[in-house]
Amino acid sequence: MDVSALYLKIQSQLDQQLPLVIYKKPGENKVNSFLQEDAILHEVRSYETPGFVFAPFHSDEKTILIPEAKSVFLRATISIDTKKQLYFENNFSNSKEDQTSENDHIVLVQKGIDAISNNLFKKVVLSRKEEILFTEEKQPLEVFQGLIHTYLNAFVYCWYHPKVGTWLGATPETLLTVKGNNFSTMALAGTQPYVDSMKVSWGTKEIEEQAMVTEFVLEELAKKVKTIEKSKAYTYKAGSLLHLKTDITGILKNVQSNVKDIVEVLHPTPAVCGLPKKQARSFILEHESYSRKYYTGFLGELHIANENSSESNLFVNLRCMEFYNNKAILYVGGGITKDSIPEKEWEETVRKTETMRRVL
Repeated sequence: MDVSALYLKIQSQLDQQLPLVIYKKPGENKVNSFLQEDAILHEVRSYETPGFVFAPFHSDEKTILIPEAKSVFLRATISIDTKKQLYFENNFSNSKEDQTSENDHIVLVQKGIDAISNNLFKKVVLSRKEEILFTEEKQPLEVFQGLIHTYLNAFVYCWYHPKVGTWLGATPETLLTVKGNNFSTMALAGTQPYVDSMKVSWGTKEIEEQAMVTEFVLEELAKKVKTIEKSKAYTYKAGSLLHLKTDITGILKNVQSNVKDIVEVLHPTPAVCGLPKKQARSFILEHESYSRKYYTGFLGELHIANENSSESNLFVNLRCMEFYNNKAILYVGGGITKDSIPEKEWEETVRKTETMRRVL
């Protein structure tokens, strides 16, 4: 399908206030979309129904499915033009940060460090939101097009449901990929800006944080799978940022292995929650002064047929925003360990919001 015709279909779906998702997988030159034929809110129960899943950070929120059987699937090939990433610059006014100001975030991070010193947990991921006001009304498809030309190696999406709202993002982190009985995931942690070179040094804080994430994923998944292997940690570029990454692959116990079991082990990952997970999550829910909603949840294809098997491709919902006609709410966070410095943690969140601001 011609990409211009696809965008017209998407815009028509938005105008009719019908659920949809349009997305591009990392490194691909195709955009895919599910256009739901009614406005019903379908909740996920067993993770067995094919479609596109959109899950929150906390289980109190609804996990939503755009079912394949109740949708039209469309795909188009695009030509990537990195010059388009500049199209949206300087089109927004000053941000409105309210309770997510620099001082508030520094105080929150210090509380996390104090809790680690008191042995409540080893790591916690703390976040904030930032409101961007546009000087002129924007359409989500405009922003989506800016994202796909800016973040070639990210999972880029625009998701809409009239009963929930509009979300967009460009996430660098895979939660889970399943093809037949083969699976892959990753451990991703640590952040520093990309400045002309991938040859960088990582501090003790980042190396230990990434090792904690890797160890957790390996230990928890080993209980659910037949075999599991990992790569060495390496530097990975996502937009204008660098991260430490370990690839993890293996074989499920059988083809019928329930994706739900694996997802419940992984989500929320230590990279977006902390370790131990239960204690870190409780701290987040008590001390973060807002609801994350679908930030640090996950999203993606669930049991989509491909040749002789089905595939599930799920991604952690990072580098994302909740979108309105005249504003966007950006969500951003970072991992806190015993070696964290509150002021530097604030600066890291600023770098991450700048990544999204470039597209806005």
